Amino acid sequence: MRTVFDPLRRKEVALTPEEEVRQWCIKVLSTELGVPMHMMMSEAGFRLGDKQLRADILVYDRQARPLAVVECKRPEVALGREVLDQAVRYNMVLNVRYMIITNGRQTFACRRTDEDGQVRYVFIDKVPSYNEMICQQQ
Repeated sequence: MRTVFDPLRRKEVALTPEEEVRQWCIKVLSTELGVPMHMMMSEAGFRLGDKQLRADILVYDRQARPLAVVECKRPEVALGREVLDQAVRYNMVLNVRYMIITNGRQTFACRRTDEDGQVRYVFIDKVPSYNEMICQQQ
């Protein structure tokens, strides 16, 4: 079995197709978008009712509050409504400003808006940098 070192979990993990996408995404978030490694967590566990769930990657703000959730899929998985719905369900608990879904070939990002007591998700053109996410949060 092939493995890869996950810098966020600080251990070797099985190199599945989804894990390859997760590791690629961690690298992009840290090197291209300026997310500090210590402000990310992979396979972050949380509960939704009686279900134990795991977010592929969580990005935290400078006060260690969840800021963005990233859902990674294998490259052959289409990024359709089901994947977006999964991220929205996660966000019912996490309450983050940004949701990112990727299969390594395509990446979509949404920003949560709260208008007139209504929560909406607006697709944005690109995944914002860490500093842009922090500034938009305030």
